Amino acid sequence: MDSTEIRLASRPERRAKPTDFAAATVPVPAPGPGQVQVRNSFLSVDPYMRGRMNDVPSYVPPFALGEALTGGAVGRVVASESSDVPVGALVSSMFGWREAFTVDAAAVQVLPEPPQGVAESAYLGVLGMPGMTAWVGVTQIAPVHEGDAVFVSGASGAVGSVAGQLARARGASLVVGSAGAPEKVTAVRDEFGFDDCFSHLDGEPLPHLRRLAPNGIDMYFDNVGGAQLAAALVVLRPFGRAALCGAISTGYDGTPGAPVATMGLVVGKRLTLRGFIVSDHTDLQSAFLAEVGALLAGGRLVFRETVAKGIASAPEAFLALFEGGGQIGKVVVAV
Repeated sequence: MDSTEIRLASRPERRAKPTDFAAATVPVPAPGPGQVQVRNSFLSVDPYMRGRMNDVPSYVPPFALGEALTGGAVGRVVASESSDVPVGALVSSMFGWREAFTVDAAAVQVLPEPPQGVAESAYLGVLGMPGMTAWVGVTQIAPVHEGDAVFVSGASGAVGSVAGQLARARGASLVVGSAGAPEKVTAVRDEFGFDDCFSHLDGEPLPHLRRLAPNGIDMYFDNVGGAQLAAALVVLRPFGRAALCGAISTGYDGTPGAPVATMGLVVGKRLTLRGFIVSDHTDLQSAFLAEVGALLAGGRLVFRETVAKGIASAPEAFLALFEGGGQIGKVVVAV
């Protein structure tokens, strides 16, 4: 079997571009003892991957030049020499950005079949890393309490759209968000059930936040950083809290983002700001799947996907994450 894979051809300077990627076709060996061969069905593209393209120290190693990128993927086992992972099993792995691969069985995780009517790709979104990121932020990092007012930036994305809905399910009295293009703002309000949403393309965020949450907020789920974090610090009530999940406004290109001029408010308001990485909380995966799975089954959680077709579309789908286009919900590539 041969497999097309997408490699890192060059390290981007600031904004990544198509020529930073290259496709290659490689043979996939038959599995040896204790190994499995997997054909990917869907792979994930995520903003954090931009940081791994820089050759700098971080919480995960950088991608290697000239080698296939890695990322979340789900697929089916097509050949197996492992009694623990049979042929036909649905598995997740970090061997995305390729059509197929052979690895030790311990490097893949066997998944239950998704709920009826839910695609396998949900394990890359609402039932996967983005969904768990939202859940950890709302339940562990800056817990939402009954009656809280909550603001979620990047609310049309895979993490933000779930974070706002989980906040509502946990009793938040007000959930507002920010997004970009008009269709994203509409989706946040009409599909994901937020009370309201503003566009970060429509002027400075602080006036919008004061309008949507005139009495302030108790919890901020931050996917953006920059001006939106600065505005959230102004409207957070005393003893408010923030889960700092991402800072996509910086572009993840290694350059410093805009300074947050309102950081002095953290002291006077006694705010709690806590950054987090979801991989530190893998011991909570069962609790996450139980709660989110029940909400899905009960029709209390809505999710959307933007699906690109074919392995060759992976670089374009990834680059679009930073362009503010029409992508809503989790972006996946159907291999």
